[in-house]
Amino acid sequence: MKKKPTKTIIRIILLVGTITSLFFVPWILVKAWILPLPATVQEQLNEAIDDGFEGIIVYVDVAGKPPAFYAAGWHDPKNKIPANPKALFKIASISKLYTAVAITKLVSKGCLSLDKTLADYLPGLKGRIANAEKITLRMMVQHRSGIPNYTATHNYWVHPKESSKEKLKLIFGLPASFEPGKDYEYSNTNYLLLAEIMDKVLGYPHYQFIQEEILDRLNLKNTFSGISKVDMDEVMSGYHVGYPLDLKTDKQGMLASAEDVGIFLRALNDGSLWDEGEQAIYSSIYKYGHTGLVPGYQSIAKYHKDIDAVIVQFTSPTNFEGYNWNLSEIVYNCIVKIVSRQKSL
Repeated sequence: MKKKPTKTIIRIILLVGTITSLFFVPWILVKAWILPLPATVQEQLNEAIDDGFEGIIVYVDVAGKPPAFYAAGWHDPKNKIPANPKALFKIASISKLYTAVAITKLVSKGCLSLDKTLADYLPGLKGRIANAEKITLRMMVQHRSGIPNYTATHNYWVHPKESSKEKLKLIFGLPASFEPGKDYEYSNTNYLLLAEIMDKVLGYPHYQFIQEEILDRLNLKNTFSGISKVDMDEVMSGYHVGYPLDLKTDKQGMLASAEDVGIFLRALNDGSLWDEGEQAIYSSIYKYGHTGLVPGYQSIAKYHKDIDAVIVQFTSPTNFEGYNWNLSEIVYNCIVKIVSRQKSL
């Protein structure tokens, strides 16, 4: 009869496994994770620069206190321009929150139905996108459509496409990832199609609807549909490790200041963005915070109910290995802990 391993042996095995695993984890992440929590948010940002970020912006809105703005590193590292807490930044998939709000408001107005299908609104896609006649708007909002993600196609980021038509062509004829409604897979194609549907139903660019129903309502003056609308000197530089050029001139969707994103997120969560009945619709289809990532730009924007605080973080550069993303999450979580600790004092 074999003897069961003792607790001491089990602990040794676990310790050896842990030590071995650390050889496969970048030490910069281990360092950021195990260091004592700094006393202030600004100290945490300074540490983030020491750990490899070139620029970082943070906006903190704790209920009952004036919003706080933080920045460290460079707005433009090549020209040695210091980071600006009110700079514009490419918010990437955080823009999905604005799209989901717009869909909600159009559903509330009776212009859209969450239960109608992709083929109902864009019949020309039947036969080009698998299950177009079964995929509902609700499924697309929730990433439960099974439509392949165009940004996950081979070498997409080597030669990213600018037009919706070019992006959609990348997934035409591809098999569905799963049967509609049967699973979850994050797909940027869902939101590209939702934008196309809104354009068609409205009869004008959907961003105009977002401008009128969201941005103007909240008096957000530093949120834009793309780089063609902004002073490029106000846009924070974005670099990707191993690529020498500044990526801020690439056309990659919405830009905003951290403050504008924070004000929007507060209104999204406290109900001030909504007309009667709209928040119930939104709560049934999407979430109340988001992250974003495109080459050069990483962002996290969340509302923390336990401390009644909105915290927005922008960081650059990015890298293919994902280490910078992991580091951004560690830094963000530390900031949340610092804000929580300061509130409890």
